[in-house]
Amino acid sequence: MEVTVAPSQNVVAVPPNGVVENQPQGFAQRLVALPAQKKLMLGGGIAALVAIFVAMMMWGREGDYRVLYANLSDKDGGAILAQLQQMNVPYKHADGGAAIMVPADKVHDIRLKLAAAGLPKGSVTGFELMETQKFGVTQFQERLNFQRGLEGELTRSIQTLSGVQSARVHLALPNQNGFFREQQKASASVVLSLYPGRNLERGQIAGIVHLVSSSVPEMSPKAVTVVDQTGALLSGSTDAADQSGLDAQQLAYVRQIESSYTQRIRDILEPVVGKDNFRAQVNADLDFNQTESTAEEYKPNQGQAASSASVRSQQSTEQVGAGSAQPSGIPGAMSNQPPVPATAPVNGASQALQAAQGTTTGGSSRREAVTNYEVDKTVRVTRNATGSIKRINAAVVINHRTVTDAKGKTTTQPIPQEELDKLTALVQETIGFDQQRGDSVKIVNTPFQVVKEEPDSTPIWQRPETVDVLRTLAVPGALTLAALIVVFGAIRPAIRAARPEPAAEPEAAKLNAVVDDENELPGVADLPPGMVRGPDGRAVPALEAPLADGRLESAKSLAKENPAAMATLVRSWMTEA
Repeated sequence: MEVTVAPSQNVVAVPPNGVVENQPQGFAQRLVALPAQKKLMLGGGIAALVAIFVAMMMWGREGDYRVLYANLSDKDGGAILAQLQQMNVPYKHADGGAAIMVPADKVHDIRLKLAAAGLPKGSVTGFELMETQKFGVTQFQERLNFQRGLEGELTRSIQTLSGVQSARVHLALPNQNGFFREQQKASASVVLSLYPGRNLERGQIAGIVHLVSSSVPEMSPKAVTVVDQTGALLSGSTDAADQSGLDAQQLAYVRQIESSYTQRIRDILEPVVGKDNFRAQVNADLDFNQTESTAEEYKPNQGQAASSASVRSQQSTEQVGAGSAQPSGIPGAMSNQPPVPATAPVNGASQALQAAQGTTTGGSSRREAVTNYEVDKTVRVTRNATGSIKRINAAVVINHRTVTDAKGKTTTQPIPQEELDKLTALVQETIGFDQQRGDSVKIVNTPFQVVKEEPDSTPIWQRPETVDVLRTLAVPGALTLAALIVVFGAIRPAIRAARPEPAAEPEAAKLNAVVDDENELPGVADLPPGMVRGPDGRAVPALEAPLADGRLESAKSLAKENPAAMATLVRSWMTEA
């Protein structure tokens, strides 16, 4: 018997009887031939795997939900849910139904669509009441609807303020009648609910008052009352506010002054003692009193001479009485001339009067002069500036100095008093210290309390971030685990049972297999060295490999170089044979 070793070839063993068995059946036929228990395991496993796959698809489609609207009224919530159902949008309830949640990737799109539909309308109704008027409405009902609509519009406008959570507006609109001599004026009341920790400034309250008064004809801002959720009056008069204390603007100005001085101290001490080694606070006492004084001063004229004074007005009166004319003097042409017209100079006697006295007898004369001079007058009006600084108090605390010795040990030491005095003088110059004004600066050196951060001893599986991750991965992880259990517990055993059993390979095929080691052949490992097993099973000496022949190698190289000559030579050998 000859043993042929064919590398890289599969040898089909032929049974001794020469009959080849039939090939195995198909996979479907083998599944049909399985026992009933295996069939049930395979069918149940496939059904469970499909259900798990569908559940994972549904969970992935559900995704993350975000809040669409919160704190809605029941009416608006019902209208929004009805609209979401018409739009085929999935939704959820959160916080006991106080919030409506939709998929995160559709929040903005849904809000825009709901806004186009006029949702949410809110619990406040405005002028849309006038759009749903019924036929046959009386004049009183029409006025009432108009008043309700105006109140709603004002409420919506006030709720747009950042600090206002909700608001209510009550309007008192009297019926105007032309037969009344004195008409009653309109008034309004506003109730504000502010967010926790929020306050409205006086300017914002005045804005609300003017908003309401300007929306109603002939309403005075004084007729608007604004209160908060605690019942405190917010729209009081400015005089009452000034008497009770500082208003919001004055308080803000005080904080600004204190912050400015604190920042000055921080800037001057930070390079000296370090950023975290001191704390500073400044208290500023400001004077907001408004004082106005008027003073009038009268001074006499400077100098005694008339030329040094200012003449305001001057009046002179002169009267002359005529007497009997008698001839006097030397007779001649000069004495027969008519009298010259009288002239009255400012100072001195009149020449005509002198001439008359010389020519007439029995006459009278009267002269009056009045001169008014300006008087010096000084009017001084003084207004004191508001917000002037009355006193400044500064308090600074400095940490002990940290010292490291040669061994690397760190200790704290107090700052010497000489350095504290220098720092005190430095702070006084920084804030403009004035002892006459009553200012004070106090610097204290004390060790700071170091707060040690305790490590978080909470186990990693109890931390909030870990719990959130586990909650997020719980559903897909459970579905994946269930799918693996179904695959390896039910489907895989059934498929293995449906596989064909491998046929037994004959001994001859094993002998014809390609081996790398002669000891792998059956029975070779038991033979002594240099012996092999023969065809009959007995041990025979192993044949040595023939030595290489040089002529054979020359013939092979000649055949490769001249294949045509080698073919002719072989043909001639075959012809001779």
